[in-house]
Amino acid sequence: MTPERSVAGFDSATSLLRTLSSYNAGGDVPLAGEAPGTLEGAVALAAQAANRAPRRLKERVYAAAGWSEAVPRQRVGEIDSDELASWVTGHYPGKQSEVAFVGSSNGALTHLAAALEAPWLPQTLLIPVRRGGVPPDDASADLRRMRSTGEELVRANPDWRLHHMHDPNQDRLMISGMCYFRVKWLRLPDAYRRFLRSRLVPGGTLVVSDCALRWPTTRVSDRYVFQHGGFGGAAPEELRYGSERVREFLRAQGSDHTKFDGPEPDGDGPEAEWGFAPELMDDLRELADEEGWTLRRLRYAEPESPSPAVAELYRDWYRSRGLPPDRLLVESFMLVEPYWALRTGSVPFWTVFNKEPSLRNLEEYLDRVPDYEEIRMALFSHGVDSVGLARAEEWARVLDRATKVGSFLGTDPSAFPRDFAVFARFHRELTRVRGRQPMPPPMRWPEAAESLAGADGVELVKERD
Repeated sequence: MTPERSVAGFDSATSLLRTLSSYNAGGDVPLAGEAPGTLEGAVALAAQAANRAPRRLKERVYAAAGWSEAVPRQRVGEIDSDELASWVTGHYPGKQSEVAFVGSSNGALTHLAAALEAPWLPQTLLIPVRRGGVPPDDASADLRRMRSTGEELVRANPDWRLHHMHDPNQDRLMISGMCYFRVKWLRLPDAYRRFLRSRLVPGGTLVVSDCALRWPTTRVSDRYVFQHGGFGGAAPEELRYGSERVREFLRAQGSDHTKFDGPEPDGDGPEAEWGFAPELMDDLRELADEEGWTLRRLRYAEPESPSPAVAELYRDWYRSRGLPPDRLLVESFMLVEPYWALRTGSVPFWTVFNKEPSLRNLEEYLDRVPDYEEIRMALFSHGVDSVGLARAEEWARVLDRATKVGSFLGTDPSAFPRDFAVFARFHRELTRVRGRQPMPPPMRWPEAAESLAGADGVELVKERD
């Protein structure tokens, strides 16, 4: 399996990697779903066509588009972690930087790294694997069906831990025909070492993106855990024990279940998609010592915790350049555009998903800061009226807080959360926002570090001088 066929193009890590590396190369490259002549581009075209179809057909087209990216089960043994690490580093141009990032995926961090023109290397990737015959509400059946395949993957790749994830709430359409194998590097791959040595300047700073989010897990073997559900609208307790809104959701889905069924957790661990596995720190400390770099950890509790800090960093940056800091760009999941945020003079605020906690976090941020004249917002569509979903009319309340212009961007609120054409419209509509600004020179790391050191929601910790 080639690396590009092994990992999911619809995942946060892959999408943010592509977005940041394209920015660092100096180009305006559309999101993965808009790239013509690619598998992801074909997926986006199918999704756009599905927007005009009846609901059930929309859902089937969306699920089939995701299934087309999944790895055939019999080929999982061909996946090689070293090849994937080389594929990751190959995204970036051959220029040096005074700072580099490694670790958890994060949309706000993508904007921070873009401002610094710095690379980020993900610890976690998603490998989707085709399988059928598993009801979405029976996570135990998913584990039974795919356990031997997961064990084959970890045997072949001793530097990975497998987080086998099954989320019947948010990923319901996708998991109808695939399972989610999220893999985390516990040792720093050689390709990452070579890349950092060639790209990070002498005396530079290596920053670890350290999301502390944890989730209940079931231990399968030494480097294999199973995670039922994922971060978003449904709490771990609801996924385990059920609730009234879970029962209502399952009734609406026509399910025979009254709660989600899954294996009993026997511990917890870093959340599969967002959490940082601390085992990687040993190699990072060793490498920083060898190269004489400063090693710092950017610690935060949840994926959205850095979003207010990065938004305010951008706001201050615009003021220092004599630009009005009065445009807010609200992004969602993989809908992230660092190039056009800067070209339009927009302050980026990244929301992890389309759920109620994300809406509350955004509203709390706006309660604390001066009003924005313009607010534009994109909403990621995952195709399900899932537990904890914030409706489009609820998100629209945020737009009403703009003193001049408040509008959805690339988003059809009447079609949300089945507005699959947003993947093709988001970039296009953002490029049409009036008032272009010149691209700035890179922000200096000391300036960014000073801003982050005094910000709520994040902690910048020095590990090595």
